[in-house]
Amino acid sequence: MKRSAAIRGPGRDEEADMVPEINYWAVLLATASSMAVGAIWYARGVFGTRWAKLANVDMDRAGASAVMPLVVTVLVSFVTAWVLAGATAIAWHFYGGGYLVAALLTAVILWAGFTAARFITHDAFEGRPSSLTVMNIAHELVTIVIMAIIIGVWPPAGTV
Repeated sequence: MKRSAAIRGPGRDEEADMVPEINYWAVLLATASSMAVGAIWYARGVFGTRWAKLANVDMDRAGASAVMPLVVTVLVSFVTAWVLAGATAIAWHFYGGGYLVAALLTAVILWAGFTAARFITHDAFEGRPSSLTVMNIAHELVTIVIMAIIIGVWPPAGTV
């Protein structure tokens, strides 16, 4: 998205490219960072044991395989990083300023408005312990902030 096209607004320049610039290397690295954060966060010595107890998950269940959950996590982490990269580019074009600041603010706003709000709502209706909700939304905040740092310090070529 060209800055001038964003300023002129929709319908004023038919040739304007309305697809935000995305650095896919940053998206891939942000996806990998999500996996690293999850591996550390849910390790038994960090929050894994407490999380498993609160979520009623048996981490030692015989025959349990983490392959499909990990594949799903990689896919949704890529989607999250991709959306964050696109939303960051749009926010940066709209507000200006530093790209890293745009990435961090976009990440926190999207986390609060979508992730945290939805977790709180669903967990309240499902009767989950509030400590589990806090642990899960804190994990998501750490994940999205690290993604934002990666996307923010590695903007698409030609944007900054």
